[in-house]
Order: sequence, then C-alpha cells, then structure tokens
Amino acid sequence: MMANRDILAIGTSAGGVEALQFLATKLPRDLPASVLVTLHLPSSFDSSLDTILSRAGPLPARFATDGELMERGRIYIAPPARHLLVDGKQHGRRHGNQLSLGVGPRENNARPAIDPMLRSVAVCCGPRSIGVVLTGTLGDGAAGLWALKQCGGLAVVQDPEDAAYSEMPQTALRRSNVDRVARLADMPTVLQRLVQEPAGEPTPVPEHFKVELEIARSGLSAMSTMDHIGRRSVLTCPDCGGVMWKIDEGELLHYRCHLGHAYTLDPMSIALDETMRRALASGLRALEERVALARDISARASRREQKTTAASWAEKASAFEREAETVRASIRRIDAIASLGREGRKTAP
Repeated sequence: MMANRDILAIGTSAGGVEALQFLATKLPRDLPASVLVTLHLPSSFDSSLDTILSRAGPLPARFATDGELMERGRIYIAPPARHLLVDGKQHGRRHGNQLSLGVGPRENNARPAIDPMLRSVAVCCGPRSIGVVLTGTLGDGAAGLWALKQCGGLAVVQDPEDAAYSEMPQTALRRSNVDRVARLADMPTVLQRLVQEPAGEPTPVPEHFKVELEIARSGLSAMSTMDHIGRRSVLTCPDCGGVMWKIDEGELLHYRCHLGHAYTLDPMSIALDETMRRALASGLRALEERVALARDISARASRREQKTTAASWAEKASAFEREAETVRASIRRIDAIASLGREGRKTAP
C-alpha cells in the first residue's frame, strides 16, 4: 500500500487550548495519522491538556514519553520543559516512529518550542508529514514550517483573521510558502483530506537541519559547530550573553548562540528590548543609590556644621537626580518604541 501523510504536527501558543479542543472534537477515531502537539507551557505549569483533549473527542491524548513509539489515531503532547521530537528511525511496519523529549535550550524563549518539533518531523519524515500553525503570538513555528516544506511536507496555517491571536499565523504566512490557509471551523475537513494524500517523494535534508535538531535533542553545541552552519553576528544572546550566529533559510533568518538558544526575528527584537530595558533599569538603580548616599553624606555634614562639604554633596545629589531623570525618560521612550513595534507586527501584511 502507498504510504499516506501519517504525521500531523500542530503548533500553537496563546488561544491554543480552545483551538486544540475544537480540533479534537472533530477529528475521527480512525484518523490514519499520529498527531503531535506543541503548546507553549511554562516549566512549572501543571497542565491537564491531555485530559481536556481526550474528553473532547474520540482520539486518546497524552503527554509524550521519551522513547515511546507513535501510533496512528493518537495525540502526543509536548510536556512542560521538554521539546517534542521525532526520531528518524521507523520501528516495524505496524509501528510508528519513536518519540524523544529534547533537553536542549529554549528556542524563541520557549521550551517546549514549535520550531524544534516541526524541524524534527522534517528531518525524520518530511514527505509523510503535515505541519500546522494555529493561533499564537510572535513567530515560533515559522522556521519549522519552512524546514518542513523544504523536506517535502505540507504546510497549513490558520487564517490570521480567524485566529484568537493572529501574530503567529501571520508570521508563518509571511515567511513560508504554505499549502493551505483555513479558518478553524474548516481545519478538521482540510486535515482529514490531507492525511489521506499519498506521501511525497524523498527529499534531501539540509545538513544544518540535522545539526539544529541535535542541539534541541541533546543541548550539545560548540562554536565550531555554529561556524559550520551560520555566520557570526554582532548580537549577543539575551539568555546567556554569548555570541549569536545568523542562520539564513531562504526568506527566513534566525539566530542561535553556541549554547543553543535560538530566536527568530520578532522574538529576538522583543528579547533585545527587554535586555536594553534591564540595562537602563540597572543604571537607574545605581543613580538612585548615588542620590540617596550623597544626600546622607550632605545631611551628616550639615549636622556637623561642615557647610562646604554639605553643599558639595547636596550639589552632587542634585546632579545625580538630573541624570536619573534622563534615564527614566529614556526608559519611557524605549517602552513607547517597543509598543509601536508590537502594534506593527500585529498589522503587518
């Protein structure tokens, strides 16, 4: 029998629980595909998403465990603090591919992240796969969806106008040549049709996909590795302060440090805004401490009737306060600029 597209990988973020719950109610019990789900979850979050999706429809859902074999007609969910990945080796005709839980660093400030899941599906079995990006903020999923397309997979994106949060679908549409755009209400019909399609022809897998997948799996990387797959940039990692490498993927660009933290453009912009604000806040704190200390010294000198010393330190306190106000104004301006950037991403075509 000709193989069908039997791996359905779905990524979502804000608004995703409701979207996934709707899909779970509509997908049939005999769906001829394994369903992988990555929803951004905090590492400390005690999620009941498996129970929610199992109760919503006929497909049993559970959090994936390391080393288990995928089966058709089941939903596997990325657990908190681990990337959900697919092994490249298939174990027997009646069994699916093996799942693994990556311990690599956060990507787009998330673990589990959507890009590693989609990238692993691309490397493992791209021609048999369908990648889906649903509602969410920022740009996680766009790079993974692009990788999936390069390896013979199909890309499906929720219509941004239909999404509870449009930014993630918009980014995927802008940066990947998708095959279908559908409203959530139409998504079950679209997906059931696509999983019935025959798998595509085997496609060569770019080497850097494999390298980045191994980083997500093991967390192991090195400067020499990054020099092989990217170009050193002038940016430093918002997570660890290390050098970041630019990795070009067609119209896409993302950054990765030699410890493995990765960012696409929009999350990187937000992370740098936060880094800059922290730096300014640190400077403001130091200035406010100098104001307080100068005033204490001035007051102490006044009590001792050391008028010259008291006046000198009072003048210093006033100067430090003026500098502190300049930094406060800079923080307000930075916040306003960052807010404009967020609005721009929401309205970008």
